Amino acid sequence: MKKIILPFVLMSLIACQDQENKKEEEHAKKEIALKYPKTNKVDTVDTYFGTEVKDPYRWLEDDRSAETEAWVKAENKVTFNYLEQIPYREALKERLSNLWNYEKVGAPYKEGDYTYFSKNDGLQNQYVIYRYKTGEEPATAEVFLDPNQFSEDGTTSLGGMSFSDDGKILSYAISEGGSDWRKILVMNTETKEIVEDTLIDVKFSGMSWKANEGFYYSSYDKPKGSELSAKTDQHKLYYHQLGTPQNEDQLIFGGTEAQKHRYVGANVTEDNKYLMITASTSTSGNKLFLKDLSQPNSELKTIIGNTNTDTYVIENKGSKLFLVTNKEAPNKKIVTVEAANPQPENWKDFIPETEHVLSPSTGGGYFFAEYMVDAVSEIQQYDDQGKMIRKVELPGLGSVGGFGTKKEEKELYYSFTNYTTPGSIYTYDIEKGTSALYRKPEIDFKSEDYESKQVFYTSKDGTKIPMIITHKKGVELNGKNPTILYGYGGFNISLTPSFSISNAVWMEQGGIYAVANLRGGGEYGKEWHNAGIKMKKQNVFDDFIAAAEFLIAQKYTSSDYLAIRGGSNGGLLVGATMTQRPKLMKVALPAVGVLDMLRYHTFTAGAGWAYDYGTAEDSKEMFEYLKGYSPLHNVKEGTSYPATMITTGDHDDRVVPAHSFKFAAELQAKQSGENPTLIRIETNAGHGAGTPVSKTIEQYADIYGFTLWNMGFEELPEKN
Repeated sequence: MKKIILPFVLMSLIACQDQENKKEEEHAKKEIALKYPKTNKVDTVDTYFGTEVKDPYRWLEDDRSAETEAWVKAENKVTFNYLEQIPYREALKERLSNLWNYEKVGAPYKEGDYTYFSKNDGLQNQYVIYRYKTGEEPATAEVFLDPNQFSEDGTTSLGGMSFSDDGKILSYAISEGGSDWRKILVMNTETKEIVEDTLIDVKFSGMSWKANEGFYYSSYDKPKGSELSAKTDQHKLYYHQLGTPQNEDQLIFGGTEAQKHRYVGANVTEDNKYLMITASTSTSGNKLFLKDLSQPNSELKTIIGNTNTDTYVIENKGSKLFLVTNKEAPNKKIVTVEAANPQPENWKDFIPETEHVLSPSTGGGYFFAEYMVDAVSEIQQYDDQGKMIRKVELPGLGSVGGFGTKKEEKELYYSFTNYTTPGSIYTYDIEKGTSALYRKPEIDFKSEDYESKQVFYTSKDGTKIPMIITHKKGVELNGKNPTILYGYGGFNISLTPSFSISNAVWMEQGGIYAVANLRGGGEYGKEWHNAGIKMKKQNVFDDFIAAAEFLIAQKYTSSDYLAIRGGSNGGLLVGATMTQRPKLMKVALPAVGVLDMLRYHTFTAGAGWAYDYGTAEDSKEMFEYLKGYSPLHNVKEGTSYPATMITTGDHDDRVVPAHSFKFAAELQAKQSGENPTLIRIETNAGHGAGTPVSKTIEQYADIYGFTLWNMGFEELPEKN
């Protein structure tokens, strides 16, 4: 027999192929077995404009039933059994814990004789409120209020604080188990004693003080049925007089059919002269009313009597009101008007509309106009005559927060951050216009090793969409980088650059993090928002799909290494994208998502989202459009969907967990491929706000572990 001598290069190729085959075989052996719980089906059918729609998992909407509770436990058992077998899950948790463990301090603010600030030593579940006598050194600060003491497991959180004018009384709200329902406690700030009975059944509310006498707050009547899912439709504004029980609180607005609105809020001007009331039927657009508090029996005066615009009072100088509005100004402007005749026909431009979106604040007698320039902050300072004083020099390209203070202050504090820079605090001299670093966190993350790049890609209809891509410097564009594409695209909300500890850990593993600024958001004003609502909602999904295609075309990643992620309205985005283009990504991570578009408006305050979505009851055309993209109704038998881990909280009373429960059941019943379809249900947790640090770390370790494992990584990428 003739001896065959293979060329060296060919032998090498065969050897490499053998290694790859062995690796694939080994990985195949390590596939984690899954046996999903059996989810019962019921014969529930709804009829919309003559079309019958089955809803076989309707029973999962009952969050109080023993059957739903048993299903949650069974699903979590399967999910956590899977996650526990991922070999680097604990390593991710350890790294997240280590990186999270640095001192985080909020910007100081003055109330009465004290300066207050929030601080987290590192891994505390909730931030602690500290204070020191104004004029003394911050090192003398004492613990004022510690939310970590509210509950043993850290799931009761601080949901807001408001001080009386003299700073001697504090009202603060707490949230239990992540619920949007709040309780309000009233404290003597000198003695730290609770001085009144707790106010209960408060929801979607601020607390605005009238001098030192009492405060305004908003709530709904307690719903019949489950307070976590039953519809809440009529918001009411109350005034709580100190020293009186809650049942004697005065109803100010919302008690009649004519005043019926889903969201009602109030704010007292800094000089205590006026009460401003906003009333909305949805998350976009509001009516605006004024009451003169200097006149005991003054009538409620209408400034705007329809919900066609977003308008609010930002400041007053005596009877002169300063209003922020998008009326005939999609990017917003500030106007002035006399309180005696405050209707729009009397408005005068103060800071006119520009090509960039305006988000103003006030402090020290000045106005600070924050503009969003391609999702990056720019600040201009104006005096009370509308004259521009200066453009504020910021520390870099990124996002600023807290650019405001009281009228009498000479300096303010603001924060600055971007995707590679942990939030730092700066002082700003209001008269001189100079900034100085006040506090920079000491964190075990080398920002200089990472870079962010803004790109503009083309969506399906030719619209240019901005996206910021962040990763380690020197990443090779070979199509094999694990990548998370994040988006939201709704409710006029803008995604601006900010540092995230969890994202930092992802990038440390060689991961790429990309954020697309989709239509439906607020990055380019009201027109950008309206381009992604109702019958134009598909634009948002097309923008997200185009972002994924851009990342793949530019070889940042490929479909085998791409994960898509989003929460709430972003959970809808992920659900719609994965059902429309299941082969585009390897992993899908919908969090607390709006996934049943035919019934979302029947739960809690969901009907208020109709400005963005429309409802299935509006018209046959709207019903068919919603059904056409509703993630729950577009899971198809025999389709191979990406590896999916749905995340939700059992106490989420904003986007009720039934959305996620039903979507998971559909996926598990119809998934044809080998990819896992899991649901991770956090118990005693809500929509996200106030989630304890310990739970957050565990959740991100599971999300990243699930993502990397299903991309084929048997060990962490940075070890490869």
